Amino acid sequence: MENSIKTTPKDVFLHLFNIVTFYLSVVGFITLFINYINALFPDALNYYFSNISNSVKVSSSILLIAVPAYLLSSWMLGRDLIKNPEKREFWLRRWLVYFTLFVSAITIIIDLMIFVYNFLDGELTMRFVLKVCVVLIVTAAVFGYYIWELKRKEMKSKLPQIFGIILAVVVLASIIMGFFIIGTPAEQRRIKMDVQRLNDLQTIQSQVVDYWIRKEVLPSNLESLQDNISGFIVPQDPETKIAYEYSIVEPLKFDLCARFATSSKEQFAGKQQTMVATPYGPFQQNWDHEIGRTCFTRTIDSELYKADIQSPKVMR
Repeated sequence: MENSIKTTPKDVFLHLFNIVTFYLSVVGFITLFINYINALFPDALNYYFSNISNSVKVSSSILLIAVPAYLLSSWMLGRDLIKNPEKREFWLRRWLVYFTLFVSAITIIIDLMIFVYNFLDGELTMRFVLKVCVVLIVTAAVFGYYIWELKRKEMKSKLPQIFGIILAVVVLASIIMGFFIIGTPAEQRRIKMDVQRLNDLQTIQSQVVDYWIRKEVLPSNLESLQDNISGFIVPQDPETKIAYEYSIVEPLKFDLCARFATSSKEQFAGKQQTMVATPYGPFQQNWDHEIGRTCFTRTIDSELYKADIQSPKVMR
């Protein structure tokens, strides 16, 4: 029977292409929802909004390309199997189906083991339970579908088309959901601009303090920080290309100002959770800002910073 099945390189290509896009779709879907859970139930010990945002964008990109490719290749394979039912016994097809069942079964078992271990260890949280449920539901659905695919005899069944429509709707709804959880692409761009503005202000602040340490006086303007030897160039607003505001308040006090497009204390996903817009964690608390013009007043502690250069150096 196996030798009588006429196969072509096209059959091999379609089966391999179909299974690879399927795996990409599953991984992208699981990763997407795990990051949604991380965003909705943040871990105070390990929470960086920018990392979650980047992972969501990667997962969404995978789904937008891999799922249509999988559905198209599935349709082409299904149409071919209707014309040539004997190809159901194609060795590569059966190996790929059984391998997918094997991976799904192992994933389910490992997922349940992890759940039981954490239950016995008393570490069950809503965040963890939801992640386990996502993996369990997706892998169980994959396992159930391929068991059905392996056993079905009627090739003209409408169920694959129904499954394909449901899959497309679920994936599209999942990606749209991200706009409400992490924001639209336009909102993400505004956040990135503000992250860059904070990075620029922190760089300028360091240069101002270093200038005072070396010359014991604050620079009269930002142009004084330009250094042709070190190559330092005072950064400008990344969007408007306008110079940041700098002014001397007192001999040891200065202001740095910028115009922001977002607020660092926006409510995130309906939670009383400060949006982490920078990678500095608790060290960025003195950089909180609102939408619009915000100034940061800094006072140099002469005892603290002068101690760095007054300590004697031994020349050898």
